[in-house]
Amino acid sequence: MKTIGNLIWFLFGGLLLGIMWFVSGLLCCITIIGIPFGIQCFKIAGLSMWPMGKEILYKRPSFGSVLGNILWILLFGWELALTNLIIGALYCITIIGIPFGLQCFKLAQVSLFPFGVTFG
Repeated sequence: MKTIGNLIWFLFGGLLLGIMWFVSGLLCCITIIGIPFGIQCFKIAGLSMWPMGKEILYKRPSFGSVLGNILWILLFGWELALTNLIIGALYCITIIGIPFGLQCFKLAQVSLFPFGVTFG
């Protein structure tokens, strides 16, 4: 079921999301200061293409990850998380869309706090 869900997700928006996150990562990597943010964008790009069956695991927060998350939230993280929450709520209106809505909620969580996250 996970494979079919990932395939449907990929065909109906996951590829586009992944490309957008990848391009955002490339743009962030133009400057030296933006490289850590670009790396997080690349991680989220992978998750946004194939989210079904993956869990979000937070490591013990370090000073760098806390500072990175604060900067991320202030610059653009809250907008991305809010967008994913709204799209997830729209998916959850129908019974068929509930699994896809749950994946949007997962992406909202990662979009808000990307530093210190691994996927299992």
